[in-house]
Amino acid sequence: MSGLHQAAAACLAEADPDLKVERGLDLARRWRAGACTLEADAPIRPVAAVGRPSRPALVSPRELPRRGTGGERHLALLHAIAHIEFNAINLAWDAVHRFRGLPRAFYDDWVRVAEEESRHFLALRARLRDLGQDYGDLPAHDGLWQAATLTAGDPLLRMALVPRVLEARGLDVTPGMMARLDAAGDRATVKALEVVLAEEVGHVAAGGRWLRHLCRERGLDPEAAFFDILETRMPRVVRGPFNREARRAAGFSETELRRLEALSR
Repeated sequence: MSGLHQAAAACLAEADPDLKVERGLDLARRWRAGACTLEADAPIRPVAAVGRPSRPALVSPRELPRRGTGGERHLALLHAIAHIEFNAINLAWDAVHRFRGLPRAFYDDWVRVAEEESRHFLALRARLRDLGQDYGDLPAHDGLWQAATLTAGDPLLRMALVPRVLEARGLDVTPGMMARLDAAGDRATVKALEVVLAEEVGHVAAGGRWLRHLCRERGLDPEAAFFDILETRMPRVVRGPFNREARRAAGFSETELRRLEALSR
């Protein structure tokens, strides 16, 4: 038997993308098979201990190549999506490692998310390789991982801001990306993004599920707590238009959607 929290920390600390994915997929299989235990006294590593490869170079968003379809912009778009998925792997394993004393179902959810994000990264990296590039060949920015630092001290912050704000934005923008890629003839990437979009609905839903659980434990109203966290921690992040169908499937209520639309104006 191995400990889940420490095994997740090893996945998080691994810098090589191939090994990170390989070890993470193996850990997910072992967790489902009952070969891992929850060890409440395992030490928690600093959030800065995340393992990342030496490439891509991390730069300001203003320094990134322009994204689009066709030529270099097409490659920049695929690289940016692959980078998001790589960071999402780390965010999922960090949640498994960092947050202790939660129901077993919490770890079931975030192990599954880590596994699915790993497969998303593999699919997007394969597309880059098909087109003659690889992950790391272009610069990227560190915005998504900065959210891990912001939310490291409290799972309620993490559930509110990462799945329900940053990842939920992917539900809004991915259909438009898919349409542009389809028009450009890149059906292979569209097929990969169809899987990503369907599974990301479940990831955002998991964030909402555990936000509500934590609010019940703390005697908080989930909607009020979500908007209080959003408006105090990330007040300028909310942007529309919103994919209402996908967000409803991910657990957003009509009231929440109307409030988000009002914030985005």
